[in-house]
Amino acid sequence: MIKTINVTENIYFIGVNDRETHLFENLWPLEKGVSYNSYLIKDDKVAIFDTVKGSKIHEFLDNIESIIGDKQVDYLIINHMEPDHSGAIKSLKEKYPELTIVGNNKTIGLLEDFYGKFEKYLIIDDGDLLDLGQHKLRFYLTPMVHWPETMMTYEETEKVLISADAFGGFGTLDGGVFDDEINLDFYVEEIRRYYSNIVGKYSGMVQKALKKLTDAKIDIKIIAPTHGPVWRTNPGTIIEYYNKWSKLEAEEGVVIVFGSMYGNTQKMADEIARALTEEGITNIRIYDASKTHVSYIISELWRFKGVILGSCAYNTGLFPAMETVIHKIENAQLKNRFLGIFGTSSWSGGGVSNLDKFAERVKWEKLGESVEAKSSPKKEDLEKCAQIAARMAQKLIAERKS
Repeated sequence: MIKTINVTENIYFIGVNDRETHLFENLWPLEKGVSYNSYLIKDDKVAIFDTVKGSKIHEFLDNIESIIGDKQVDYLIINHMEPDHSGAIKSLKEKYPELTIVGNNKTIGLLEDFYGKFEKYLIIDDGDLLDLGQHKLRFYLTPMVHWPETMMTYEETEKVLISADAFGGFGTLDGGVFDDEINLDFYVEEIRRYYSNIVGKYSGMVQKALKKLTDAKIDIKIIAPTHGPVWRTNPGTIIEYYNKWSKLEAEEGVVIVFGSMYGNTQKMADEIARALTEEGITNIRIYDASKTHVSYIISELWRFKGVILGSCAYNTGLFPAMETVIHKIENAQLKNRFLGIFGTSSWSGGGVSNLDKFAERVKWEKLGESVEAKSSPKKEDLEKCAQIAARMAQKLIAERKS
């Protein structure tokens, strides 16, 4: 249980940590866990913002009671309906039967699809205001960041943006809840992994949401997301990360991802990495697609500009682990990267040829010819690998100078 914590004098953090779940959405590894953040405003009216995953209901209800005692909850504002944030709605309604559920039209449809009908709704639209007493709530619809009903709530008195999944990340809150209490280096990697795998496909909608907030000219003092740290000292930091990532901007560096059965394709990856180093590139990441979960690979592809993919042939096709990688890249709709391709064939091809087809579909800038070694790389194959590295380094260094 996380001790209930004041975000401001009368706005409380009532979230919980989850160190038990192995896979977020039953897909993404949670080696560092995850938090489900919820917030409570205690005013003339009591409002709660989102709930928690169903497995954490009792802890969540205890957090609420520790703040308001026997007082009733008047409003539940649903910024996002995904079950890791809506899993306690029915239990909350049972304990506080008079509460009114606040959401937009799409929220109510999803709510009833998941949990059935409820009695008291307040359906809001973009820009509507809800008065709690001293605290005033302004609603901003931000569809497809990253579900169609998603919205943000801005508390105008204390200038707190309660932002749903936007600006959130993986990782439990281990004592520190606020950005000034934690080592941000620990969290930024997990925030980017969350963004790139969960939200990144909808980067265009993220840009629209950021523009909506900018156009509204709201003064954001605190950002309170539904996962990860609360940004009370430097909220501009996480806004800048989201702006950069949603524009698909990247740092100088190269990610090499390969699939290799017996080490021959891996030899080519190592040759490319060494050649990149000799060309002056220092940020180089090599991943064996069979050993590293694709979510970590996608996170690094979101970070760095250069991508070099290698695959052996497998049953006349692409190596299965590499098939997973390229499927996820295409699904995430990552753009504006430099691409090199290498691999091996033996009694059949299929690895390199399928990576070439991927290159045509994804429309990244492909650097030079693909390199395909027969069974194992020979001297001339390794020299061609070094040429891919040289072309990649030239591109990256040219951007550095521009």
